[in-house]
Amino acid sequence: MHDPMPSMRLTARQAMAAVSDAYTEAPPPTDPGGGGPDGPLGWHGYDDSRARARARTGEDESVVTAVATLGGTEVVLVSFEFGYLGGSLGERTGDRLVAAYALARERRLPLVSLIATGGSRMQEGMRALTQLQRVAGESARNRAAGLAQIAVLRDPTTGGGWATLGAGADVILALPGAQVGFAGSRVRPADADPYAYSAEGQLAAGHVDAVVPADEMRATLRRWVKLLGAKRTSGAAAAPAPAPSALGAGDLPATGWDAVVRARAPRRPRAEAYLRAYFDDREEIGGDRCGGVDNGIRCGFGHHDGRTIAFVAQCGTATRPAGFRTAARLVHLADRLGIPLLTLVDTPGAANDAAAERAGAGAAIADAFAALASARVPVTSLLIGEGGSGGALALAAPGRLWATPDSYFSVIAPEPAAAILKRGPQEVHHTADELRIRPQDLLELGVIRGIVPAR
Repeated sequence: MHDPMPSMRLTARQAMAAVSDAYTEAPPPTDPGGGGPDGPLGWHGYDDSRARARARTGEDESVVTAVATLGGTEVVLVSFEFGYLGGSLGERTGDRLVAAYALARERRLPLVSLIATGGSRMQEGMRALTQLQRVAGESARNRAAGLAQIAVLRDPTTGGGWATLGAGADVILALPGAQVGFAGSRVRPADADPYAYSAEGQLAAGHVDAVVPADEMRATLRRWVKLLGAKRTSGAAAAPAPAPSALGAGDLPATGWDAVVRARAPRRPRAEAYLRAYFDDREEIGGDRCGGVDNGIRCGFGHHDGRTIAFVAQCGTATRPAGFRTAARLVHLADRLGIPLLTLVDTPGAANDAAAERAGAGAAIADAFAALASARVPVTSLLIGEGGSGGALALAAPGRLWATPDSYFSVIAPEPAAAILKRGPQEVHHTADELRIRPQDLLELGVIRGIVPAR
């Protein structure tokens, strides 16, 4: 049986009821009053428009806030009422959003926003637009406090609502077919591709983590708040994630070339097998928030032995700049939330084609190195296959790297190493031995801390 459906066309309260077990509405901040007729601009007819919106929706503003329970986890819930002036943000909307963020900090709770808005309220002019600065400031305070923010994009999510609560969230989920974009349908270029302004288009461009069917949203949100919503102490106090057991060969390779052949074997266990064996359940983020997606890397959070562990896993392909940026995004998020991290290293190297260079391969790899180097939470890394040069090292924890028996790590793969040394193909195997790339060589050299046994 499917969970209740948080439809894009539900009212604010219906959407809250659809995703939560129960909620208690938060009292709105006291209206200071004193404003003149028709708002700060004296916009003719504004008071009448608000009165009609109240009569039509039963709400006196475009957002409703509450403390809610989702699958046993408490959250602060913000829900937009699109029927009230298109879910637009005005000064009183800003007051309610600021109060919601402050309540989340006071109660140490994640904030979940159910967004449906056309943007800032024209009838309040710049007084409305500056609410975006207030929301951005509150969001930054919650990030600094180590509290998760999750957004659900309903239809539409445009303008400042997308550029603050939506795109500024840690995890962004969207309903299928939702209109999502900074430009609303009436102000974008006439010849603009509508796909670019859709939930699906934003997912393909790396700006949304998942498009979730309406009847699955409640269960998905429950999993996310359970993973990210636990109250934690400082990140430095988190215990490291234990290294997974090896899933492939248990014996060590005899030669360097044997190590290469075993790591490249098509049937050797890959990231998916390790993630499935390690985690009881998991959810993934996707995209670098810069317009790119790399399907050869998996990033997210899962439960292992009753606690949340973050993960970054290379899938055996050449890692593209978007993959490194997505990994860095995940590391920063785990660090802010005080969640220990596991990385699974498996790549022939960083992508080095012209497209990768244009996309900033060097800068993206630098970001990944910096993210791991500066992480305050403990990071555990396991080499599960190929360790190809800097593209692999960028996701290996300094001083906390283990290896499986069917893996290797090399400054460069044996074939190009032989070519650089002007050696013939017949000398590749000898070059592999000289590079000392077997797990036992890496242990002797002090590159890894240990070789994990097979299950």
